Amino acid sequence: MTTLELPSVRDEAWRWADLKALRAAAETEPRPTGIDPEDLFLDLDGPRLCFVDGAFEPAHSLPGRVTVSRLALGSTHPLGALTEGEGWAIDLPAEAAVTNIQIVHLGSGGESHLPARIVLAEDAVASLVETYAGVGWANRLTRISLGRGARLMRSVRLLQAEGFVSLRDEAEVGEAASLVTMVLGAGAMSSRVDGAVTITGKGGFAEMGGALLTSGAQKQEAAVSVRHEQVEGTSRQLWRAVAKDESAASVAARVEVARGAQQTDGEQSLRGLLLNRGAIVNLKPELEIFADDVKCAHGAAVGELDAMALFYLASRGIDEARAKALMTHAFVGDALARIGEEAVREAFAADADRWLEMAL
Repeated sequence: MTTLELPSVRDEAWRWADLKALRAAAETEPRPTGIDPEDLFLDLDGPRLCFVDGAFEPAHSLPGRVTVSRLALGSTHPLGALTEGEGWAIDLPAEAAVTNIQIVHLGSGGESHLPARIVLAEDAVASLVETYAGVGWANRLTRISLGRGARLMRSVRLLQAEGFVSLRDEAEVGEAASLVTMVLGAGAMSSRVDGAVTITGKGGFAEMGGALLTSGAQKQEAAVSVRHEQVEGTSRQLWRAVAKDESAASVAARVEVARGAQQTDGEQSLRGLLLNRGAIVNLKPELEIFADDVKCAHGAAVGELDAMALFYLASRGIDEARAKALMTHAFVGDALARIGEEAVREAFAADADRWLEMAL
């Protein structure tokens, strides 16, 4: 393994990152996980790809319109730059549609790096579910380009039992195009979800959000920036963070509005829930606006479960653990409701429920 050159926590953009956990995950020795990749796929009809330790596994794959080839995406991101090599790509022509694409990433230890490219031409449509399981350090870069009127829905499940998952998204959203990315961190690994989304066309829409659920000494983090470069663009960043024990969940969300990007509508909603006093939730909303005809807002709040609501549920015969689970599920469900496909939304809700059963 080559010597890792990682960013420094002295850098403001990386101050909440769990780089020690990343390095430890990269140095773990491979071992059997006991996980059958088939168990990680949802019951959906569509293309399927499986990668084990970053290598394509054809025995568990039905690629369809998804191709596997060498990619050199040329990212300047310190982790994204490590991913050059064999990866997967989706390249859809105008008005084509491919839905329920599933990508499964299974790690057995050590480090794996994988690039991906998604290009949708005018009015093309795609939906994608990615699942991460196993152990080790999974490092991924996804480059996205959406043409005029194209639509992409991405749903990402972080379910690793230990280790680290780092995701870097770099996206350009064209005229009247729509990109929605929802992330659920419900595993026991640490993570960093890193997004740089640019709305390059008039009337483009971008949303990136999700829920980070942490316990023990775990740390999960999201750092997302959306840049508006054209008029009438819309963006949403809705994140929910739940922290228990001595864990930490952190979200840094940024909206940039360039000069001339008039009639921009940008909204951030960041909320954290502490299940005990030793846990930490860090929220950092940012707006940088250089246009004068815009509607941008942000909100950030961290708190505990409402004592009066818990008392009310207890008065209705609901025990404390069940009451806490119901209220926490409702809190997290606010983000998961943004997932478009019902079957995927239900699967993500089930993942969150399993985490709640163990945490509460």
